[in-house]
Amino acid sequence: MLARLSIHNVVLIEKLVIEFRAGLCALTGETGAGKSILLDSLGLALGGRSDAGLVRKGADQAIVSAEFHAPQDHPVFALLDEQGLTHEGVLVLRRVISRDGRSRAFVNDQSVSVGLLKSVGDTLVEIHGQFETQGLLNPATHRALLDDYAGLSHRLPTLWGEWRNARDELEAARAGVEKARVDEAYLRAALEDIDELAPRAGEEEALTTLRDRLMRREQIVENLNAAHAAFTEAESAIISGLRALDRSGDDAREIVTLSEGASAQIGEALAGIEAISADLEEGGHDLQTVDDRLFALKGQARKLGCLIEELPEKRDELARQLNLIERMDDVLAELEGKVFSARKAFVAEAEWVSEGRKAAAERLDRLVAMELPPLKLDKARFSTSIERKDESEWGPEGFDRVRFLVATNPGAEPGPLGKIASGGEMARFMLALKVIMAEVGTAGSLIFDEVDSGIGGSTADAVGERLARLAAARQVLVVTHSPQVAARAGSHWIVMKSGQDDVTTTVIHLEGSRTRREEIARMLSGATITDEARAAAGKLLEAEETLHGSGTGQLR
Repeated sequence: MLARLSIHNVVLIEKLVIEFRAGLCALTGETGAGKSILLDSLGLALGGRSDAGLVRKGADQAIVSAEFHAPQDHPVFALLDEQGLTHEGVLVLRRVISRDGRSRAFVNDQSVSVGLLKSVGDTLVEIHGQFETQGLLNPATHRALLDDYAGLSHRLPTLWGEWRNARDELEAARAGVEKARVDEAYLRAALEDIDELAPRAGEEEALTTLRDRLMRREQIVENLNAAHAAFTEAESAIISGLRALDRSGDDAREIVTLSEGASAQIGEALAGIEAISADLEEGGHDLQTVDDRLFALKGQARKLGCLIEELPEKRDELARQLNLIERMDDVLAELEGKVFSARKAFVAEAEWVSEGRKAAAERLDRLVAMELPPLKLDKARFSTSIERKDESEWGPEGFDRVRFLVATNPGAEPGPLGKIASGGEMARFMLALKVIMAEVGTAGSLIFDEVDSGIGGSTADAVGERLARLAAARQVLVVTHSPQVAARAGSHWIVMKSGQDDVTTTVIHLEGSRTRREEIARMLSGATITDEARAAAGKLLEAEETLHGSGTGQLR
């Protein structure tokens, strides 16, 4: 609910803070006192259009902030989480308008775009009046409102996604088959070439390494031969030394042992040299053979538009494409079956949802019709139109086009609410709808501006009674000229102008029965308040106190 509205330097308002309460809140005052400025200010905080003309004369900027309290499971917090904005249960929406018309927006003192501010505001407040009725005038919102009213829980988005994915898969397969048919001869030739070449994973790196070794082979062989000759000569010398030592007897035994170890190590070195030499001289490892293989691999990779190391995967891809051609009828039949099954599941769910919508629409139309006569709309008709869209227009919410239609004259064809009803009629239609759909929507605060325009007496009383009913579930703010409506309010503020040269708008919270009686009496009689008007105002207030009970804390 809206807990506080703070306004600085907006048109006639220099500084104003209003602490709002739950239930039905009434704002009254003479025409031109500034009630519309309050709503314009709130609209700014909710992300509405800004205008440099709203900045008070002589001020550099206008600032409006609105504080809201919402339960932790309110969808607004999920929206803030998605945007990475911090929150602690209290939401403060703030808008700053500079003299040059530039605008800045904040949520909990965190800078945001005006678009995001509006999205946040739309979850918290609904404004209904002669010029603004938010989503109810937009047919695109009617389906969701009807679904919420019907309490429909369905799997249509999931089933739609499965059907769409199946169709996409089928279309991709058809496109692949068509391309494969055109390229079939090329694919077969390319597969034969690559199979004949038989590239192996990691072959390029191995061949490059071997090529480097082969290019250095002559120098390596020469060095190996020199080392072999030197080690052979050393081994021969050690053997001659050992023979001499053997003739020396036990006195040279330790030296003999060392020499024998050296001889063994030289023997191992000679064996290693011989192994390397043999490896370099193996058949098939000549430089020309390696160069030819690398050239063939590079040519095949260039022809297929890939890297050498990708040739094995390319071979598998070619085989898959040819396999698809060979079994394309089976593949397409299988995918077509998936599409058929997915469509069937979606249509079955959509039919069930459509029946639920039709049943809810009949109930809604009947209940709204019962609300219209007391609101001086007894000749009007409200109907919920549900039409089946063409299949090309189906979507994740089914195949129904839902519209709320009205006719204000007997015999007239129902049409869109915004085109048929006048401003006052529109607001009362909205009120009737909201009374019936009290639990639908996320907004905890509903604002009705001039909902009682052009009516009085019992009709105004009926409007007040319905606003009070609605206020049992939501906070309701009503800007009204009707004493019958104002008398129903649990909280009452009067909007006034003050000053001569520097005119300002002030708002006074009317505490107690006497101050409220004076304002309601003014609304009944005009500028000159008569005793009769005071008596009539007292009766209105007494009737409400009797109806609701003095202990409710709603009426003062």
